[in-house]
Order: sequence, then C-alpha cells, then structure tokens
Amino acid sequence: MNTRSVTRSRSGRLITAFALAVAVLTPVVASTSASAATTLTVAQALAAQDGRTATVTGYVVGQPTATTTVITSGYTADTAIALADSAAETGTGRMLYVQVTAAYRSTFGLLTNPGLRGRQVTATGTLTAYFSHGGLKNPTAMSLGGATPGPTPTPTASPNPSPSPTGGGGPYDSTYYASAIGKTGTALRSSLHAIIRTQTKLNYDQVWEALKDTDQDPANANNVLLLYSGRSQSKTSNGGDANDWNREHVWAKSHGDFGTATGPGTDVHHLRPEDVSVNSTRGNKDFDAGGSGVSECTGCYSDADSFEPRNAVKGDVARMIMYMAIRYEGDDGWPNLEINNSVSNGTSPYHGKLSVLLAWNLADPPDAFEKRRNQVIYDRWQGNRNPFVDHPEWATAIWG
Repeated sequence: MNTRSVTRSRSGRLITAFALAVAVLTPVVASTSASAATTLTVAQALAAQDGRTATVTGYVVGQPTATTTVITSGYTADTAIALADSAAETGTGRMLYVQVTAAYRSTFGLLTNPGLRGRQVTATGTLTAYFSHGGLKNPTAMSLGGATPGPTPTPTASPNPSPSPTGGGGPYDSTYYASAIGKTGTALRSSLHAIIRTQTKLNYDQVWEALKDTDQDPANANNVLLLYSGRSQSKTSNGGDANDWNREHVWAKSHGDFGTATGPGTDVHHLRPEDVSVNSTRGNKDFDAGGSGVSECTGCYSDADSFEPRNAVKGDVARMIMYMAIRYEGDDGWPNLEINNSVSNGTSPYHGKLSVLLAWNLADPPDAFEKRRNQVIYDRWQGNRNPFVDHPEWATAIWG
C-alpha cells in the first residue's frame, strides 16, 4: 500500500464555496416581430441552443461555409450569415450561424449584398445547430440594426478577467454563463456542458502553435512555461528529444482511449507544454499526493499509480480535469469522461483522485497566468472557456 503524504500547499489558502446569489437570467421568447422582442446577444444565443424561439442581435462578420469556416470575401451564396457580438470578431466559436431563407436573401444574403458585412442585424428564429455549429434557423423576422436591447454584454477583449473565487459575479455571468447562474448540482453541470461544448476544434498539429500562445512566459515572449517543472523554455525547442518540450495531456489520453484525434485529444484546455522526460514520468497516472521526488521537476512527486504536481499548479491541474469531465459527456461521439476517487483507472474513461483534486482547487485558486490562458483560448483558439477558472466554487457546487 502506498503511503500518502498530506497535500502540500504553498499558502494554505482555502476558499469556501458560497451559494450563488445571482438571479437566473431567463431567456425571453421572441415574437414574430424582431423590433418588438427583447433580444439576446450572440453569446447568449450560443449558450441556449435548445430549440427555443428567440431574437438575436449581432454584427455580420461573414458567410459560414463549414463548421469552423466563415469566409469574409468572395461570397458564394445568399443562404447564411455569421453574427458576432463584435464586428471585428474572428473566432468562429463566438459566431452564430444564421440561416437566410428565400424570403430574406435579397436583403441579407452576402453574395447579393457584400456591403452587409460589419452592419448590425437582428433576426428572430429557432436556436438550433446549423452547419453542426451554434445557429439560428428558419427565421421569421430579420431587420437591419438592433432591436430592443437585452442585458448589456460585457466586453470580451479584456486579457485578464478577474472572476471572484468566492462566488461573486464574474465578467461573463450576464452573457456566456447566463443560463448557468443560480444553479447547483446536476442542473449546473448540464448548463455548463451545454455552454462549453460549442467550440472550434483544432487538429493535433495546430496544438503546437496554440500552446506557444496560451502558455507564453509573461517575462519572455520567446518562451513557454512548462506546466509541472515550471521551467521557461524556448518556443522553438518543441519535439521528442531529451529536454525538448512536448504536448502533455493532463487528462491522460488513455483514460478513455481517445488518443490524439480531434476532440478531447486536441482540446487545448487540458493540453500543456512539458519537458519530455517529466511527461514520460507522469505517463497516464492519476493525480494524488505522495511518492518520491521527480527529476527535473522540483516539488513534484510520483509513485506506482499517481503523480503529484508542484504546489503552484495543483489547482490548475484540478480545474483542467474538471473541465474535461463537464465538456465530454458522451453525447458527441467521444467517451463520457468522469472524475472518481480511484488511482487505478487504467484505460477506463475515469480520472482521479476526486477528493484530492477538490482540495487542490481550494488551496490553489486561479492566478493571473491561468486566467490569461483561459482568455486566450476563448479569444483566439477554441471560443470556449474553462468555467472552473472563472468560478472555482462551481467545483464544490457540482461534486461537493
């Protein structure tokens, strides 16, 4: 039997999960007149893809032609437009794909009206997937300009949002997380899954470039910070040789056997740069406290069935595992990933150890680096967020 040490904490700080006191934002069903209905922002519409009828206002940013492709010139048809909360938006994960049916094509089709790009449009229709992407279909009303405004969206350009770790309101509560606010337990879990599953999916080669951006050393733009070892290393020294850095799957890819195929295998929210040998030592072990020291990774410990990261990233690891358990629920062709209290999960789609991860989440709240990383992934790569970085207290609200 392995001897477990007491979980180490660099500060001993604990945060207490408070009950959320923010009122639930109830989406308003739109009438057939766009000008008479309360509108949703694009972010709210993307978070409410449940077949309801709603009115949405956004800026035309291009013509969607595939799940992750929106063209901004050389338009090919009048059948669809992409709306966003900013006219300068480039991330498809933050765009709503709007079907333009025959009645509206002469006015709202981009092939006929290329000058429409950058203008504000209000559309009423069914919030449901279009091009296998968050969308609005079968419009019953479309008009230029905004209708009666809904809740004012918080700008998404801030590089370092500062969500409260103690249950207070965050900068995305009235927009991105609107359907989750006020919920706990299973209801919170379901709402968060519906929100974060809308994302741009990367291939495994794109992950190299994403990590050079998401994990950039704040003190040296030419380097990345390695997750477990904490070493600052040249962005260009990535590969498979000794002392190179490679792509660490924090949720071990064998736990569910999803490999490196596009999906959980390429989700940057749990992929981090790490020294090749340290990555090998961690392998596919679950997370727990205790073991022997790890070479090239001061403050890390490992034994036969578990790995303990250094104190400064214990919470980061916990929140990445929690993200994966909520994002991948088995409803999109990938395994249903779950957290349990075991350290011998093998190839099952489970990861542990839940009790330890909850303690790490409390002891090591999100720091500026983790918050920036979450923002960069949202702004420039996947268009979705790790809710446990914005609201660490939601971990306790879901798993107790």
